[in-house]
Amino acid sequence: MHFIIFGAGAVGCYVGGRLAAGGRRVTLVGRPRVIDSLRQHGLMVSDLDGFRAQVPARQITLATSLAHVAMHPDCVVLLCVEGGATEAAALQISACCPRGTLVISLQNGVDNPARIAAIAPQMKTLAGMVACNLVMPAAGHAHRASSGKFYMERNSVTREMALLFNACGLATELADHMRPVQWGKLLLNLNNPVNALSDLPLRAQLLDRDYRRVLADLQDEALAVMRRAGITPARIAAVSPRLMPSLLRLPNWLFSLVAARMLRIDAQARSSMWDDLQRGRITEIDDLCGAVVRLATQVGVAAPRNAAMCKLVASHHKGVRLSGPELRSAATQ
Repeated sequence: MHFIIFGAGAVGCYVGGRLAAGGRRVTLVGRPRVIDSLRQHGLMVSDLDGFRAQVPARQITLATSLAHVAMHPDCVVLLCVEGGATEAAALQISACCPRGTLVISLQNGVDNPARIAAIAPQMKTLAGMVACNLVMPAAGHAHRASSGKFYMERNSVTREMALLFNACGLATELADHMRPVQWGKLLLNLNNPVNALSDLPLRAQLLDRDYRRVLADLQDEALAVMRRAGITPARIAAVSPRLMPSLLRLPNWLFSLVAARMLRIDAQARSSMWDDLQRGRITEIDDLCGAVVRLATQVGVAAPRNAAMCKLVASHHKGVRLSGPELRSAATQ
């Protein structure tokens, strides 16, 4: 099986690096700047459990476009670009991949598999999910900064893939229905804009009760919208989605004890949205809070807190940090 990783960011480099370190055939497709660096220095992959491997450039095929990739019958495309780049990536997939190629979306949000299928209907598109924090602490270095698994929709090919992923240290589960998994992960991802606007590392931000209350309010609103839509989110974290907002509102001393597993994060890890804001890139806010707002509209209710978060991220200026009380106030206006 030949894995084409489309999107050489934190997710793509970590997945591709672990697969390559495990002896699998991997092609990484990414921006010229990233690919040039990988050609020169190779790829380092590591995790908070102590794993560390240097993958030499000769062990990975590197490309800046799918048009430069030799396609084989056993190719699987793992799409790891952020939501704003999905349509452009799907156009490349449609133009370059053989009919029937399996495409798995390892992206945040709930809408990307449908976007891919609409543009490349001749492909076999399945949903996937990454339930751990992956970061790039330096160029050419992908790191897993928290615990968590990979999820993929079950079929005959992903059953084989799951075996390969697990053998390479990518803890993977298959699901017959990915929609609940996607919404369960989206609930956790609602912390991404909170973290980005706090301008703090994830662990420090989660130890601030005011920021946790903002996240709890966003999750409560999203859960109410999901109930109205008949969606039951899957349990992705150690705590069930229904109990998560109450856990987040606990006093710091009690939260630190009860949520020890949630707080097992590298001290400097941050959300990908924080990185996007720092670099002036388009964020995934429309795939996260925006998805809650769209679902609320579909079922005839409002989601004002998630809508406010969309506006806050869209209007954010680099270097501006909102304190917990400031963010709580802004998210309720």
